[in-house]
Amino acid sequence: MPHTAVVTGANQGIGAATARALAAQGVSVLITFLRYAPTPDPGVPDEYSTAREGGADAVVRAIAEAGGRAHAVEVDLTGADAPGLLFDTAERVFGPVDILVNNASGWVQDTFLADETDQFGRVQRTVVPQTFDRQLAVDARAGALLIAEFARRHLARGGTWGRIVGLTSGSPEGFPGEVSYGAAKAALTSYTMSAAAELWEHGITANLVKPGVTDTGWVTDAVRERFPVSSPEEVASVVAFLCSAAAGRVTGNMMTLR
Repeated sequence: MPHTAVVTGANQGIGAATARALAAQGVSVLITFLRYAPTPDPGVPDEYSTAREGGADAVVRAIAEAGGRAHAVEVDLTGADAPGLLFDTAERVFGPVDILVNNASGWVQDTFLADETDQFGRVQRTVVPQTFDRQLAVDARAGALLIAEFARRHLARGGTWGRIVGLTSGSPEGFPGEVSYGAAKAALTSYTMSAAAELWEHGITANLVKPGVTDTGWVTDAVRERFPVSSPEEVASVVAFLCSAAAGRVTGNMMTLR
């Protein structure tokens, strides 16, 4: 039976690599993305901002050239109608969605300190409503609503096979220097683990992947000197495994990459 995936935030980085990896396994992929101009940051390479401002045409084209199937939708995941729009589109173009990858992030670096930059020279802000709202709305709220829509449609059609994977970061003990991002990812972790417990009897597995530092364009030489760095493709291979038939007995787990 052919599978259909929704992969959020897949115009670049881990999301794009995941879309390509799933398509290589024969999965039809609906890519979501949202173009926006990040705040100028002298501590981050220009290529990172350029990638986040771009669309998903290159990803769709690469998948098609490799013999896969992909379709892209630009959508603001903070909108209440976004889950329904995405699943309606995926069903119209490819068929029922049985794989959901919650990868998109509203990342903004914020902190409780007064320092304007972090140890690597990246711009950071103090916690304000805007930094909280943006990250919780995308990473936590949107992730939860997409899981809910996925489960609702799966149960309505009597589905027996499904995969949910969330990309997370930080730890339950906090994420110093990226406090709202850490809080949002902790919420997504909880939602995903709840899905694992509630949806297992309906054939759905739900797991998390926690990458280490991943070079999605923002990594500098200073970061490389301090941390081991993964490629987006290395992370995507783990996500793709969790979405495969081989991972049918794997649920409620967090795969941590070093």
